[in-house]
Amino acid sequence: MATFLSKLGRLAFRRKGVTLLLWLLVFVGMGVAASSAPAPPADTFSMPGTESQEAFDLLTEKFPDASVDGATARVVVRAPEGTKVTTPATRTEVERLVTELGVSSPQVGGVADPYESPAVSISEDGTTAYTVVTYKVPAAEVDDEAHDALDDATEKAREAGLTVEAGGDAVKIEQAMGGTGEQIGVLVSAFVLVLTFGSMIAAGMPLITALIGVGIGISGITALGSTFGLSGTTSTLAMMIGLAVGIDYALFIVSRFRAERAEGRTPEEAAGRAVGTAGSAVVFAGLTVIVALAGLAVVNIPMLTKMGLAAAGTVAVAVLVAITLVPALLGLAPVKVMARRGRMRYAVKPLSDRQRRRAARHEAKPARRTRPNLGTRWARYVLRHPVIFLLVGVIGLGTVAVPAASLELGLPGEGQMSTQTTQRKAYDLLSESFGPGFNGPLTITVQTVSADGTGATSAGTPADARRTGDEIGKALARTPGVASVSPATANKAGDTAILTVVPTTGPTEKKTEELVHALRDTADDLERSTASRILVTGQTAMFIDFSQTLDDALLPYLALVVGLAFLLLMVVFRSVLVPLKAALGFLLSVAAALGAVVAVFQWGWLADVFGIDAPGPIMSTMPIFMIGVVFGLAMDYEVFLVSRMRESYAHGARPGEAVVDGFRYGGRVVGAAAVIMMSVFSGFIVEDNDFVKMIGFALAIAVLFDAFVVRMAIVPALFALLGRSAWWLPKWLDRILPRVDVEGERLAGTQPAARSPRENTLVG
Repeated sequence: MATFLSKLGRLAFRRKGVTLLLWLLVFVGMGVAASSAPAPPADTFSMPGTESQEAFDLLTEKFPDASVDGATARVVVRAPEGTKVTTPATRTEVERLVTELGVSSPQVGGVADPYESPAVSISEDGTTAYTVVTYKVPAAEVDDEAHDALDDATEKAREAGLTVEAGGDAVKIEQAMGGTGEQIGVLVSAFVLVLTFGSMIAAGMPLITALIGVGIGISGITALGSTFGLSGTTSTLAMMIGLAVGIDYALFIVSRFRAERAEGRTPEEAAGRAVGTAGSAVVFAGLTVIVALAGLAVVNIPMLTKMGLAAAGTVAVAVLVAITLVPALLGLAPVKVMARRGRMRYAVKPLSDRQRRRAARHEAKPARRTRPNLGTRWARYVLRHPVIFLLVGVIGLGTVAVPAASLELGLPGEGQMSTQTTQRKAYDLLSESFGPGFNGPLTITVQTVSADGTGATSAGTPADARRTGDEIGKALARTPGVASVSPATANKAGDTAILTVVPTTGPTEKKTEELVHALRDTADDLERSTASRILVTGQTAMFIDFSQTLDDALLPYLALVVGLAFLLLMVVFRSVLVPLKAALGFLLSVAAALGAVVAVFQWGWLADVFGIDAPGPIMSTMPIFMIGVVFGLAMDYEVFLVSRMRESYAHGARPGEAVVDGFRYGGRVVGAAAVIMMSVFSGFIVEDNDFVKMIGFALAIAVLFDAFVVRMAIVPALFALLGRSAWWLPKWLDRILPRVDVEGERLAGTQPAARSPRENTLVG
């Protein structure tokens, strides 16, 4: 592989104009395709094989008139202090609000009058009422005019003395990902790259190529959105991971190019060796990321599968950009990509007299610049005290991981939004006035079946279906944790009824989850005595099933991605213990990151520091996404750092010397890549939404643990203790594993140009 990639890198370097033109055509072509493609479909959420999804499909079939996709807004009104919503003056203002909402936008389909069903829409103390605004279009299609009209109507009611807040999917989200924090992250990345390379040109290449790769990937997702059902949110994970690995991969290759130039090779030779060696590491690191993202398909949730495959495609583009576009850009600036100090030593054109004098003065500077760099000194220090670093690293991360044993999963809702948003205020008003379970009602479907044991639907009259539903409702009402059960409503065919159960606890509370399981257990007993099929669904039940599905899939997912990555790394490093410790180190860093997330976001430690309004369950999708993203980045760091060790060891260095060489050439680059990713992910922590904060914090802390504790401390300590055993591979396994030559042994014949020993140490 190294030979092939080296030839590819040299070709891209020589044919830089053609390569740049081809990528420009791809970029423009994908942009045109995205701009002319139909609008992406609205988000759809399904969980095949779960009871909630089965009940939802049944409702869609049996109650087609009620199965609309239109958005809704629930507007909550509280009367001025000392009055009630039934007071004539207050009622007049509420009715004016209802009328205003009904005519506010052409997209509004209807508005419920709370005074027509006061037992349902007005609280027992009479201080609070709510109305539901239904729209003719899905939430994704509610336009700005409709959002503004809703805001204007509620603001007028506030000016009249009412307390008015609104929740629901039709209400404009006031908290969005991406903003000042993200921009700060990119600026920090640019600053770190400049410090790392000492050259604006070299610093700009990883950013530019990463943005090009992400642009092509996101445009491709948009262009194929309507064909494959990829919604607008599908690109979220693709953008995050694509930007991360895009910067890393380009950073690795540019860094290796500079190192090869410092060894005295011509620009074309340096480009070829950089792509042949670092490029090989990039290809295999990219494969591990693709495995992790494509592995989301094992969760069996279509939305996650699409997000994972779309992100995997974006990573594939990032790999192609790194091994072709980056060497082409290096061909445009083979000298300016080097550090400004001493840049004239790499000039490909004859130097003027003034430039030669400046170069001579540079060569005459004291030999202090020949001292080992920070990576070399750090590696030697760890090698002298391996047991201490191993114990401190493992015990420290293990201690941080302890809270992960108390992990509770849930999904985001209006109850977890910032207390400054109208959605959260509406949620709190309803909880205070109607009970905490009012925000998370459960829907019970009762389908009558024949008594012959075949399970076939048994049609009757609507009255019969209502009678059966009410009978079951009375039995379910006796379940502890049930606040109320509504009368049953039957469909026209008379074979299905639905009723609503309101819990006594909130939708994200553990007792509500226990209630759902208890209702399903009770339903199993009732099915035999009532000849019915009883299913529990509703948003709260779907969230619970979603969390359970992800929880059940977590271990199989880990086994899949870690197992496949183990095989890939075994091929790359020709070792059994190196990939084993890589996988175990990753699991340790992920466990520690989950522990930190639980402590901060679930237990509330340092909640004021991070601006967390409501500590609660951890978002169900967060562990899976964190594993996928961090696994990819961790394997990037592992492959790039250890591949330099393997390369040095394969060329005759002793085990300890190989570790030092790996850190001499790769430590600074891996550290810079980790700082860049931490700064990008930390940008999300300043967002208002607690779950956005959670994602940013989890990814940033996981990268911190994996890059600086596992890869920089535990890994060299283990190499020091294992010695040559670290590279052990059974002979029979060595014979059957394919040889990919990541360390570039076949490139060893390309000797550097003659240079003085002193020159070879100036840039290392």
